[in-house]
Amino acid sequence: MSSPGRTGFSPGLAVLLSSGDEAKASSQKSRLVSYHDEIGHQDIERTIEHIFDLPHKSVVRPRGPIDVGFVRSVLRNQARKFDLGCGKDTRKYDDGVLIVDKGAGQTKVVLDDSSVCGKFKSICGPLLIESSASFSSARANACVWNGKWMYEVTLETSGVQQLGWATLSCPFTDQKGVGDADDSYAFDGRRMTKWNNDPKPYGQMWAVGDVIGCCINLDAGEISFYRNGNFLGVAFDFIRKVGPRKGYYPAISLSEGERCHLNFGSHPFRYPVDGFDPIEAPPCSWMFAAYLLRCLFRLLEVQNLEKSESAYFQKLRRVKKFAPLRELFRPISEGICAEFFSTIEGSQGCSEYITWGSFITLLTDVFRAREPHDFLCLDQVLELFLQFPGCSSLLLELIMALSCMCKTAPLVLTECPFSGPYPFLALACHILRHKDVMHLWWKSEDFALSFEGFLTMKIPNKQDLQYLVPSVWWPGSSEDEVSMTLSMTTLSDAIKKIEEKHRELCTLVICFVPPTSSPQLPGSVFRSFVQSSILKARGGDHRMTSSGSFNDTVLVSLYTVILHLLSEGYSMDSSGPASSSRINYGNGVGFLHKGGKRRFPTQLLLRNDAYYNVIPRIGGSLNHLLMFYQVDAKEDEVQWDEGCMNDEETRITHTTVQKPCCCSITDVTVGLIFKENAKYIPSTSKGPCKPMHERSAHVAAECSGRSFSDEIEDKPSTSAQSEIEYGYQALHHLESMPMTNQFSPEALKEEELLDFMLLLYHLGVAPNFRQASDAFYFMSQQSQSISLLEETDRQIREKSCMEQLRRLKEARNSYHEELVDCVRHCVWYRATIFSSWKQRGMYATCMWVVELLLVLSDSSSIFHYIPEFYVESLVDSFHALRRSDPPFVSPAVFLKHGLASFVTLVVKHFDDPRIVSADVKDLLLQSITVLVQYREFMFVFENNREAINRMPRSLLSAFDNRSWIPVTNILFQLCKGLGFASSKNAESSSSATFQVLLRETCIHEEELFLSFLNRLFNTLSWTMTEFSMSIREMQDKHQVADLQQRKCSVIFDISCSLARILEFCTREIPHAFLMGPDMNLRRLTELIVFILNHIISAADAEFFDMTLRRPGQHQEKTNRTMILAPLVGIILNLMENSSTSGHRELNDVITVFTSMDCPATIHFGLQYLLSYNWSNILRGDASLAKLAQLEEFSHYFRRITMSADGDEEQGFSTGSEEEEDNCCICYNCESDTTFEPCHHRSCYGCISRHLLNSQRCFFCNAVVTSVSRISDSRIHSLRSPLAP
Repeated sequence: MSSPGRTGFSPGLAVLLSSGDEAKASSQKSRLVSYHDEIGHQDIERTIEHIFDLPHKSVVRPRGPIDVGFVRSVLRNQARKFDLGCGKDTRKYDDGVLIVDKGAGQTKVVLDDSSVCGKFKSICGPLLIESSASFSSARANACVWNGKWMYEVTLETSGVQQLGWATLSCPFTDQKGVGDADDSYAFDGRRMTKWNNDPKPYGQMWAVGDVIGCCINLDAGEISFYRNGNFLGVAFDFIRKVGPRKGYYPAISLSEGERCHLNFGSHPFRYPVDGFDPIEAPPCSWMFAAYLLRCLFRLLEVQNLEKSESAYFQKLRRVKKFAPLRELFRPISEGICAEFFSTIEGSQGCSEYITWGSFITLLTDVFRAREPHDFLCLDQVLELFLQFPGCSSLLLELIMALSCMCKTAPLVLTECPFSGPYPFLALACHILRHKDVMHLWWKSEDFALSFEGFLTMKIPNKQDLQYLVPSVWWPGSSEDEVSMTLSMTTLSDAIKKIEEKHRELCTLVICFVPPTSSPQLPGSVFRSFVQSSILKARGGDHRMTSSGSFNDTVLVSLYTVILHLLSEGYSMDSSGPASSSRINYGNGVGFLHKGGKRRFPTQLLLRNDAYYNVIPRIGGSLNHLLMFYQVDAKEDEVQWDEGCMNDEETRITHTTVQKPCCCSITDVTVGLIFKENAKYIPSTSKGPCKPMHERSAHVAAECSGRSFSDEIEDKPSTSAQSEIEYGYQALHHLESMPMTNQFSPEALKEEELLDFMLLLYHLGVAPNFRQASDAFYFMSQQSQSISLLEETDRQIREKSCMEQLRRLKEARNSYHEELVDCVRHCVWYRATIFSSWKQRGMYATCMWVVELLLVLSDSSSIFHYIPEFYVESLVDSFHALRRSDPPFVSPAVFLKHGLASFVTLVVKHFDDPRIVSADVKDLLLQSITVLVQYREFMFVFENNREAINRMPRSLLSAFDNRSWIPVTNILFQLCKGLGFASSKNAESSSSATFQVLLRETCIHEEELFLSFLNRLFNTLSWTMTEFSMSIREMQDKHQVADLQQRKCSVIFDISCSLARILEFCTREIPHAFLMGPDMNLRRLTELIVFILNHIISAADAEFFDMTLRRPGQHQEKTNRTMILAPLVGIILNLMENSSTSGHRELNDVITVFTSMDCPATIHFGLQYLLSYNWSNILRGDASLAKLAQLEEFSHYFRRITMSADGDEEQGFSTGSEEEEDNCCICYNCESDTTFEPCHHRSCYGCISRHLLNSQRCFFCNAVVTSVSRISDSRIHSLRSPLAP
C-alpha cells in the first residue's frame, strides 16, 4: 500500500507500461518499476539493487553518503558467491587434464619446446607462431585422458597445416608430423584430408582467418573438427583409450612459412562448442569480473534513461518514478571500476581473458554494433577507465583483441551492411581518437601487427560464398537474377562500410604526430608502416611478388585507402573532440583529378634506402645506374602541363570543356552530393552517423589546380585542447609547416603516396584483378560449353545411346557446378574491386602515371631510374579497368577521353633500348596486341602521331626470337581483311592506314624488310613442322590429349597468321619476289609446297579438324580453310602482279614452280586447292571468282611439267654424267659456286640462302669470307647478315 501523501504504483503497472512490443523488455527493468511502492523516498536503494542484480530490499541506505567504499563493500559480498562456483570447475580439470609447467606457469598451456621438431618462431607471445623450417611439428605441454576438450586455431595463412591430437608415442621428423602415426590424428584443410597414417578426404577448404575447432571426446572415443563454428563431421572414431596422465596432447605440424594462433583457453573461444571445455581453465576471477562489467552496463542504462528514444523509456519518463543518478553515477561507477581492476590484477591471465570476452562485449553493447553509434556513452566509459593505473595494459590487450577479431570476422548476409569486421573497426577507430589511447598504441611493440589485423579482410571460400550468394544467375539460366543482384548489392554496401573504417583508421595514423624528442610531421608513422608492410610482403629475398606468409588483403586495404585519398580527396576535423568521430571524405577534388601544372620530385626515384634500393629499375640495378648514369642535381623535380603530350585539338584534361572519363558527369552516379551528405556532425548531435557517399558529379566542374590544403574546411574547435595538444593535425599542415626540404623524410606528400600505391598494386592488388578477369572469362566459356553439351545431349537422346548420354550428363553437371562456383566468385569480385569510385581512381591514376613516364622519357638520365613496377602497375591496372565488369565506360571513349597518351607510351617504348628488362618490353608489346583487336582502339592508333611514325618500323625490327609471337598477332590484325576468303567475316579491326604505312616502310627500308622476310620464312617453316609432328603423333596414338590439342591449336593459329602476313607481302610488295634474284620467290614456292604437303598428308580430315577445335569454337572457324586460303592468295597475288609487268615475270613464277623436284606433288596440291569446298565456304564472297585464275595457273603448270618430262626422257642417257655437277644440297641446280677459303661447292641459291642465317660453310663449318661463281668467273664478296 502507498503511504499517505505519496504517489505509489501497484506492481501491475509495469505490465501496463510494457504493452505491445514493449512486453519484450527485460525483467530487471519491469521489476525496477513494479517495486516502486516506496519510490518517493527509498528508490535509490532499489536502483542500486537493479544495477548490482541484488534481491529486493537487500540494500539498506547507509547513514553517510553513498560513496566508493560503500559500493565496493556491496560488491565484495557478491564476490564470495563467485568464489564458490570457481571451486566446482577446478575439480573437473584435476580429473582430466595434466599441465606440465614449462616456465609459463602451472596453469598455462603453451607449446612444449622439448617436443619441437623443426623450428618455430614466435611472432607475438608464445601462441602466435610461424614455421621457419620446411616442416615443423610440436605438442602442447598438456594432455587429456577423459572428458570432452577442445582448442582453437586461428589461421594466419592457409597453406599446409596438420592440426589435431597426438600421444607421446607419435614420432616427429622433418617429413612426418601430426597424423602420420597410429595414435596421431590431424585435419589438413588445404588438402581437405584427415590424417591417421594415411590421408582420407574430409572437411572443407580453409582460408586465411578461419578458426578451426579441434575437439576430442574421450568418453565416446571420437575426434571432430569445426570450421568457423560449422561442424565438419566426426573425423575419427574408436580412438584408443589411454590411462590417466598418459593422454592425448594438442599437436600441430606446419609447412615453412605457415602461421597460426593457438588458443587453448587463454581467452574465450571464438566459436565454443557445447559440452566441450578448454584445456586451459579460465581464471577463477573471470566470472566476477564479468559480473562487474554487467553492473557497469546496467548503470549506464539507468543513467541514460533520460536520453533514450525507446517507447518503453518514454513512458517511464512520463511517470517519473526512477531515481536520479547524476550525483551518484560517479561513486558507483568508480567503485565498480576500482573493484574490477583489483580483481583482474590479482588473478593471473584474468586481464587477457576478460578483455577478449566481457570487456569487448560491454564496449560493443555501449557503442552499438550498428549505426547510429553512441559516441558520448563510449567516451564516458573510456574516460572512466582511463582514471585507473591498470587501464594501459587493458587497452593494449583490447586493441590486439579487436585487431584479431577483424581478421576472423566473416561477412554474414543477414547482418549486412554492418557485418564482418565493421563493428570491431568502428569501435577501434573511435577509441583511437583519444590521444592517450593513440599514443599508447603507437608505443606498443605490437603496433604494426595489430594495424595489419585491422586492415585484414577475410576472403570467403567456396562454402562461404554459398551462404553469401545463395542464388546464382547467368544469361540463359532459369534462376532468379533479382535475388543474385540483391545479394551483390548487399555485399557491396558491407564492403563500403568496412572500407570507410579502413580509411578512418589510416587517416588517424596519418594525422598522428608522435610526441618524440625530435619533431616529426604528420604521416611519418603511416609511411613507416607502409614500408614495413611492403618489405614483409616481399619477404627476406626482396622478391617483387608477395610472400605466402603475409596476408595480401593488408596490401589491398592500404592500396584502397591511398587510392581514395588521392582520388576522392578528404579532410579530417581533428580539432574536434573524440566524440564526433567524423572524417569528411570527398569534400573536394583529389590529387589525381587536379588539372593544370603537375609536379613530381625525382628524389623519389633516386632513393637508396632499404625499402627502395633492391627494386629493379627499367635501366638495370640501382648500383649500375649510379655508376654510369649520373643525374644532374638541378633535376630535383619534373614539371609539365596536363595533356601536354596530346595535340591541342584532341587534348582532353581536367581543365578542358570535355572532361576525362574519370570526371565525366555522365559516367558518375547521379544524386551523390558530398557537400550536403558528408558534413561534420558536432559533438552535441544525437543523430545517426550517415554513411560516406562517393564522389559526386559536381567534381567534374571543380577540377582545378587546387592543393591538398584547399580541401580542408576551417571549422571552429569545440575542444578546449588545441590540435597540437590533442596529438593530431589536419593534412593542410603538411604544406603549411616550415621545413628545410620540401620532400624531407618527415613529410608525407601526395607523390610519395602515389609511389606507395603503385607498388601496393603490383604486390597485392594485381593478382585479384587477374583472378577476376579469369573468372569472368571462365564464366562465359563455361556457359558456352554447357550449351554445346545440351545440344549434344539432345542429339544422343534421339539416337538412344544411353552410355554416351550418361557420360554427357556427368560432364554437364561438372560444368554446371564449376559455372555456379565461378558466378559466385564474379559476384564477389564485382562487390569488392569494381565499385565505381575505384574505377574512377584507377583511370585517373593511369592518366597521371602515363604522363609522368612520357615526361621522364625525355630525360637523358632520370628515365633509367624509373622502377619497373611503375610500368607494370600502369599496364596491369589499365587492362584491369578495360576488362572491368560492369564496364567503366564504353570502349569508344575509353582511350579517346583521357588515355590516348597510353598508346604513345606503349608504341614509343616497346622497343626502347634504354629498357633492359625484356619482360617489361613484352608487357608493352602485349598491350598493343590486345588493343589493336578492337576497332575503337585501332582508331586511336590511327590518329596517334607516335604510332604512325614509329610502329611499322618498330614492329618489323622486333620480329625476333623473343617477340615474334606478339608481333605476328599485331601484324595480322593490321593486315587482315583483304586476303583471299577473308572479306566474308568483315574484319572491322584491320587498318587501311597501317597497311599503307607498312607497305611504304618495306619499300623504303629494303634491308629491314628483307631481314624480316627471312625471319618470316624461317618461323613459318618451323611452326608448320611443329604442327605436323604433333598431328602425326596424335594420329599414331589415335587419341587427342587436352594439352596436345591446345598446343596444336595455338601453333596452327600462329601459322595461319604468319601465312596471312606473307600473303600481305606478296600483294603489297610483289617486286620483292618477282624482281632481282629469285631466292625469295624460290623460298616462297618451297614453303607453299611444304605446307600443302603437310596439310594434304593428314589421312583423316575429320580428325585433323577436330584436333584444331577448342571448346566453344565453331567448326567453320577452326578447319584447314584457315591455312589453305592464304596459300591460294599468295599464288593469285604472284600471278596478278606478274601479268601486269610482262610475260617474263610470269615465266619466272612458273619456272620456279616447275624447277622443284616434286612436280607431281605440286600438281596434286594445286588440284587439291581447286577441288576444295570453296563454293560453300565462300558463298557470296568476291574471292570465289578468282579461283578461275588458279585453275589457269594449274593448267599452265601441268603443260610445262609434261613438256619437261619429255625432254628429261630424251636426255636420260647423259643424266648420270650431269648428276655429278648438281648441287648436293638441293639436287636441282648446278654446283656453280665455290666457298672461300675452304673451296667447297654448291649452287649459288643455296649458299646465298644459307648466308642469311649463318656465315659458316655447311660442310666444314669454316667461316665463309667470299663466294666465287664458276660459270662467269666473277668473284662476289658476300658477308652474312649475321656478321659483325
